Amino acid sequence: MAVTRQPGLFSPSEFQTGLCDICDDWKVCLCGLCCHLCLTISIAGDMDECCLCGLGMPIRSVYRTRYNINGSMCSDYLAACFCAPCASCQLKRDINRRQEQGIF
Repeated sequence: MAVTRQPGLFSPSEFQTGLCDICDDWKVCLCGLCCHLCLTISIAGDMDECCLCGLGMPIRSVYRTRYNINGSMCSDYLAACFCAPCASCQLKRDINRRQEQGIF
């Protein structure tokens, strides 16, 4: 029998908050809107990645792959291009929730 899928630590899921759920964590939202660069550097630091990887699509794709979150590189690109602060805030909220759950 051919192996068509590698076993993973996490079952397929979605982000724990929506792209525009800005009221879920107002501190993250405020940081994303006022100092987007600071938020992206914080995300990269949380993920032990180069600070430049925190910008946009690359870090989002790495995160989705690491935690088996449904989506595509195309959706990551569109979110990062047309709604970068919202995409970064969503990613940071998800990181914070996974840290609280002990699965980050």
